Amino acid sequence: MTSLADIRAQFLDYFDRNDHLVLPSAPLVPDNDPTLLFVNAGMVPFKDNFTGQRTPESPRATSSQKCVRAGGKHNDLDNVGYTARHHTFFEMLGNFSFGDYFKERAIHHAWELVTKDYGLDKDKLLVTVYHTDDDAFDLWKKIAGLPDDRIIRIATDDNFWAMGDTGPCGPCSEIFYDHGPSVAGGPPGSPDEDGDRFIEIWNLVFMQYERHADGRQADLPKPSIDTGMGLERIAAILQGKHDNYDTDLFQTLIGASVDLTGAKAEGDAKFSHRVIADHLRSCSFLMADGVSPSNEGRGYVLRRIMRRAMRHAHLLGAKDPLMHRLVPTLVTEMGGAYGELKRAQATIEATFEQEEERFRRTLGRGMGLLEDATQGFGAGDELPGETAFKLYDTFGFPLDLTQDALRGRGIGVDVMGFETAMERQRAQSQADGGKFDTDETEDVFKAIREESGPTAFTGFERLSETHAIVAILQDNQRVENAVPGPVMFLTQETPFYAESGGQAGDRGVAQFDNGARIDITDVQKKAGDLHVHIGTLTGEISVGATPLISVNPDWREKTKRNHSATHLMHEALRRVLGDHVTQKGQMVDADRIRFDISHGGAITREELARVEDAVNAVIQQNAESSTRLMAPEAAIEAGAMALFGEKYGDEVRVLALGKDTDGTDYSVELCGGTHVARTGDIALFKIVSEGAVAAGIRRVEAVTGEAARQYLEQQAGFARAAADQLKSKPDDVVARIEGLMAERKQLEKDLSEARKQLALGGGGKSSGPEEIGGVPFVGRVLEGIGGKELRPMLNEQLDKLGSGIVAFIAREGGKVAVAVAVSDDLTKTYSAVDLVNAGAVEVGGRGGGKPGMAQAGGSQPDKAEQALDAIKAALAG
Repeated sequence: MTSLADIRAQFLDYFDRNDHLVLPSAPLVPDNDPTLLFVNAGMVPFKDNFTGQRTPESPRATSSQKCVRAGGKHNDLDNVGYTARHHTFFEMLGNFSFGDYFKERAIHHAWELVTKDYGLDKDKLLVTVYHTDDDAFDLWKKIAGLPDDRIIRIATDDNFWAMGDTGPCGPCSEIFYDHGPSVAGGPPGSPDEDGDRFIEIWNLVFMQYERHADGRQADLPKPSIDTGMGLERIAAILQGKHDNYDTDLFQTLIGASVDLTGAKAEGDAKFSHRVIADHLRSCSFLMADGVSPSNEGRGYVLRRIMRRAMRHAHLLGAKDPLMHRLVPTLVTEMGGAYGELKRAQATIEATFEQEEERFRRTLGRGMGLLEDATQGFGAGDELPGETAFKLYDTFGFPLDLTQDALRGRGIGVDVMGFETAMERQRAQSQADGGKFDTDETEDVFKAIREESGPTAFTGFERLSETHAIVAILQDNQRVENAVPGPVMFLTQETPFYAESGGQAGDRGVAQFDNGARIDITDVQKKAGDLHVHIGTLTGEISVGATPLISVNPDWREKTKRNHSATHLMHEALRRVLGDHVTQKGQMVDADRIRFDISHGGAITREELARVEDAVNAVIQQNAESSTRLMAPEAAIEAGAMALFGEKYGDEVRVLALGKDTDGTDYSVELCGGTHVARTGDIALFKIVSEGAVAAGIRRVEAVTGEAARQYLEQQAGFARAAADQLKSKPDDVVARIEGLMAERKQLEKDLSEARKQLALGGGGKSSGPEEIGGVPFVGRVLEGIGGKELRPMLNEQLDKLGSGIVAFIAREGGKVAVAVAVSDDLTKTYSAVDLVNAGAVEVGGRGGGKPGMAQAGGSQPDKAEQALDAIKAALAG
């Protein structure tokens, strides 16, 4: 049997032989289309090539692209696991021509690959073309020798592709495989086309027109080719299967799930195992590409998929978290083709385990609410949208998980009601200050990028240069001349570092021959590689002017120290906490380090101290830093750490800092930022805070150099001030405080005991011991006693009484508390809950507890005596 991995390799090898540049899959988070949550088709990474906004590396390319469809317009989540070909994650095999070859060669490649290299029976293949595309029709006859009845003309948009309402578009041609008459269904275009007999395996898009806003279509000057073939679909056919989940990869993943749960893949369990196998892939690849579970955006979609898989693990009877234990199997199967899985394995496993433990804690409560809400429901009934939203808002149940849980009972969900409640929450969030940011200048910067090319960064060598201004923006519009006020400008070269990789942009000044000046407060990257200087203009300037632009050297030096210290801290955190620790975000400037990592719990003081010690030890080495330019794959292979989800170019800077005990480099990372020449330049490193910022994400803040020294001096000042107040030496402050705390604790204990004795000894209305209804009873109204103190007082009085009932009503500071205790031998006859509520009604409250002990609070302390009388009356019956 040909494995899925072999089929992928065979596809790429074929196009490599035919002069296509083999490109690795782009990350699942698109960097060129803010309208997409995830890359959902093979052509997405090449979109700018097709629109002419980017010059391709080669006129021909091929790839196996990771894709996810689980949110927004392309959402297959509800069907995944229950159909033969729906997935949240899939691989799209594709070949692309950017103005090079067109229909004839595209059809030739497709037919040769599927019939010769893959060996599919020609008699089982048929194709579709757009109904007016006579060229494609004739080419299929010429190249494949297909008869007219196996080249089907389709008159719908199914066979006409468009990038949007305007822009590139063109007809499609699809290849279908016939599974034979034993499977129900008819050919495309027939009334039975929705059956499973004829399965589309490859779509060829002939991008030949430009669609204008008025509906006109003009010929493109350079027609292009975009194709896509689902790897899972072609694998099923080549392995003699009709169901994608019966292929080798899925059967291996399902087998691992069966082994770990002990539940055979039969009946309903079959679908649960399929859901787990599919979602394992999508979640793992999303995390490998830098997405973390959260309550919004991409992180929310990831959490939805994770929780759906985890619920199915629960249905299979998994007693402990399951998903993280399946990751090694996935890495074994797919890590060879996708090295990011191997690099992120520890993080993926840790995140799965943390999320599943968290979800299991809420699953029982949420399912309990769902059961209560659907009691008496039958097939065809519908859960109210408000209830579904409560499950989402309170217990973290995504809508599709609720739908999935009710599917087996035939119960639907009021989706419109759910969306109404969700929209109400969104509106409230916006009213509270939330808003969606958009970049009004995105198209402007893309146009500048096309005109002037990328900005060359020269700041590794120099901090001051003279360069001509190629573009100016004011009020988000391009202008030729700028007046005093906020301004943005660009040059073809700059020594200013633009914010990226978590390092803040440089600050400095631009000085003009006419006396004008721009105080530069930030530099941002736009359109991928433009350095946009942002600042305030004094005077007037024009495009073409040649200012002297100078980076603030103090800002740069402090930023370099902090950035290099961040690399050392990252490595130290991994060594202290474990390999699952990875960077999840950072911001480094001249003032402070803010560094987010993946970690499931608080970092202890002892662990933070070990990190500090490790970093400062490397700083004291005063080791020379080294930077090499390498291909990303070679750098990672050599041990350099790459950030999940980060997109790297053909060449990357590999930074090595410090030395380990065996003489090897201490920290090695891919990084394009600015750094110190020697570790000793950092001088000193100090962590100032640590805390949670999201589930499974911790934030560490630190300072270096003079800022670290000032921080330590400030802390020492606090210690000296405390010593002065305590009239002791700084070294004795801790012992002195511990002694004072012990004294205070004893005084509070003595005071509490005195108040209890005073309250029990007299004052206020009291009774007992007396008999009421034949039961020994002690009741008192106590002054100056808080509700928290009543329980031990009740227990003490009940011990003295032996058998009986004790009731105390305590008043303090305008508050009133009612408490009742019943001895064990009487709890079958008398309930402390009933008695306490009889008194609580009088003081405007209501209580709860157990038959032997109950307590309530109230808001009317002046009615304490009436409360005691009410308890006695209830006891008397």
